[in-house]
Amino acid sequence: MSRFLSLIAVLAVTVPSVAGAATPPRTPVPNIPQSGTSPQPVDWLPLGQTGRESLLRIPDSCTYLPCPLVVVSHPRNQSAPRLRDSATFRVLIEALLDSHFAVLLSGDGGPATWGSPSAMKEVGQIHAAALKRFGWNGRTYALGLSMGGLMALRSALPGSPYRVGGVALIDAWTDLRVAWGASSTRRKEISVAYGTQSEPPPSMDPLMQTFKAPYLPLFVAASVSDGTVPALTNGERLYPHAALGNSEFVSLSGPHLGGNRFTPEMAQKLVNFYKRLEERATVKAAK
Repeated sequence: MSRFLSLIAVLAVTVPSVAGAATPPRTPVPNIPQSGTSPQPVDWLPLGQTGRESLLRIPDSCTYLPCPLVVVSHPRNQSAPRLRDSATFRVLIEALLDSHFAVLLSGDGGPATWGSPSAMKEVGQIHAAALKRFGWNGRTYALGLSMGGLMALRSALPGSPYRVGGVALIDAWTDLRVAWGASSTRRKEISVAYGTQSEPPPSMDPLMQTFKAPYLPLFVAASVSDGTVPALTNGERLYPHAALGNSEFVSLSGPHLGGNRFTPEMAQKLVNFYKRLEERATVKAAK
């Protein structure tokens, strides 16, 4: 009887969760590693404050080979749990996980922080906590969707709490001043996020600061028919500052965050961008 119960306990611990399940658990319990072993893979691990928590997913391959991390910043009035539960966005998530990238869906300090410095500080704390949960290879990349583009871009600037090796942007805001002038609702949100009643100065605008920084590996996907985020004053304006050789601009059609942003083909383009940066880093390390 004792041996039977022991067998049941072992099976309960070792049977893995199904990746990409329709309703993943909101409060997963991570496996506790044995002393001297690598952290074990878990489903979605919550980090940070409830209500604006971030969610970490670790591919099984990270248990035997250190992996890079992709930090995902969400659209306006969204959250990490909503991205996790989106069948559409899951196409990108699963492609990254299958390609040996850990994924951190960032809470971004709240639903409408617009890439503010205070929110960036909170994301930095979450990033540090996430690195303790898996075998990290020392490289972090960013992915920003819509409003999340501002946070993703800020994370790659000098002074960021962690180093970012490349930024991918999908229908993303990059110019804070354009966002400020887009509507009174956005102005109110940006005013609260940045603690100012007037337009944030260029020193707080991620785009203006990017122009002063070294060229950056960029993957920019944008549509001229996007009626929410003007491509001309955001993604297209940023892209001339892209580093040569590894960057890519994907010209899309259709509305803001339309379905063609989340196809298997688009997911493969995104993964290939990060893989190119991984290969470059590996070559540099070998010299």
